[in-house]
Amino acid sequence: MATHHVSSLSLLRPAVVGTAARRKFELPFSLQCRRRPCGSFITRAAGTDMLGDFGARDPFPQELESNFGEKVIGFQSTEHKILIPTATALSLSQQDCSPVSPLQAPMSADDARKLLKKIVGWRLIDEDGGLKLQCLWKLRDFKCGVELINRILEVVEPTGHFPSLHLEQPNQVRAELWTDSIGGLSMNDFIVAAKIDLIKTSDLVPKKRIWA
Repeated sequence: MATHHVSSLSLLRPAVVGTAARRKFELPFSLQCRRRPCGSFITRAAGTDMLGDFGARDPFPQELESNFGEKVIGFQSTEHKILIPTATALSLSQQDCSPVSPLQAPMSADDARKLLKKIVGWRLIDEDGGLKLQCLWKLRDFKCGVELINRILEVVEPTGHFPSLHLEQPNQVRAELWTDSIGGLSMNDFIVAAKIDLIKTSDLVPKKRIWA
């Protein structure tokens, strides 16, 4: 098996007709090329200044002494942390309800209107001097209304914060949310509303007519 040795590697500038000759750059290692029986080559580095494989390497002592790590992007002592999202970074549906003190003031109308943008299909109503959240569903029939109420109860039961549910007419469900202990809205009302928004209702609403 023949082994071919290349003592140096020449790096050539693009050739320009009629200009000076090509420049050569000597590398501090050599390349050993060994022909395989099938005709292909295996190439590896060899020489006095061994760099090993053509990839990442540990810094030389002289490089460490020069503090080169301070002159590039990144630093060898960079501390990496995995941050757990705070409650404010989570969507409302992912948050848990918390106890509300009777001494707590109800949510202002301005704050309620901002949070209203984070839930779907709900509106603010003012009854008896306090704000409430209200949502209406038009369903296919009475049986679908009962099914929706059961789905809502299943979702809100773990929260401990329950809406007022009404089955109106033969096919309409009305839900209202407020915190009775403070006579208005709290964050718990919006959290529960967002959880209710995730309930599947596509199989309960009237089917759309398709005209030919």
